[in-house]
Amino acid sequence: MTKNPYTEKYPMTNIHPDAKIADGVVVEPFATIQGNVEIGEGTWIGPNAVIMDGARIGKNVKVFPGAVISGIPQDLKFKGEETLTYIGDNTTLRECVTVSRGTTDKMKTVVGSNCMLMAYVHIAHDVIMGDHCILSNATQIAGHVEIDDHVIIAGTAAVHQFVKIGQHAFIGGGSLVRKDVPPFVKAAREPLSYCGINSVGLRRRGFEGDTLQEVHEMYRMIYTRGFTMTQAIRQIEEEIEQSEERDIILEFLKKSERGIIKGY
Repeated sequence: MTKNPYTEKYPMTNIHPDAKIADGVVVEPFATIQGNVEIGEGTWIGPNAVIMDGARIGKNVKVFPGAVISGIPQDLKFKGEETLTYIGDNTTLRECVTVSRGTTDKMKTVVGSNCMLMAYVHIAHDVIMGDHCILSNATQIAGHVEIDDHVIIAGTAAVHQFVKIGQHAFIGGGSLVRKDVPPFVKAAREPLSYCGINSVGLRRRGFEGDTLQEVHEMYRMIYTRGFTMTQAIRQIEEEIEQSEERDIILEFLKKSERGIIKGY
């Protein structure tokens, strides 16, 4: 019988001998780690956390008690395919966070680097989340959702499956997100509506006055001038000088399949 290499190093844990755990990882008592798992250097796995098959956890990640990473999808179509869950470097998953692994749609679920998932957040199968995102307590993300970098979602929000959320967006607490949320905006109210650009968050990340004014002007064309979406896109292309922010907004609008949130 092959000796489990983790028995003495991590007493009172349940770690499969096939798991790949880098140097400097701390696994607290009563944690469970299954066999098809990789964990990077400096990561901390808290007591009673469960890391299931398919987890690929980066460096310096913190997994708090009660979290379950890479559980099988809550999807009746799932038939046991070998899929994965990626957690990026320096990400924190607080108490009782759940992240499901992918299905045959994308074969993976991804949470980016430098993210904070607060207590009781749920990330469903095939979600693709970027870097530097903050999801506050009890936020629920359904399957196939795409969340770009630097998104903040306040507590107890619920995001419908297949929704896309653009970079640097802020979504208010308790929101029901049924439509796509464009980049750089604030969204709140019921039904979820455009509430201006996320000027506070953008300034904190180094965006300056002229850029903010340009982004604001594009959203005036989209939301306050009575244009159809096709007309608004044409006006932006004709009237706004080419920039990185303009290209990000236009690309998001053109690729939106569910349609974007409404105005006031």
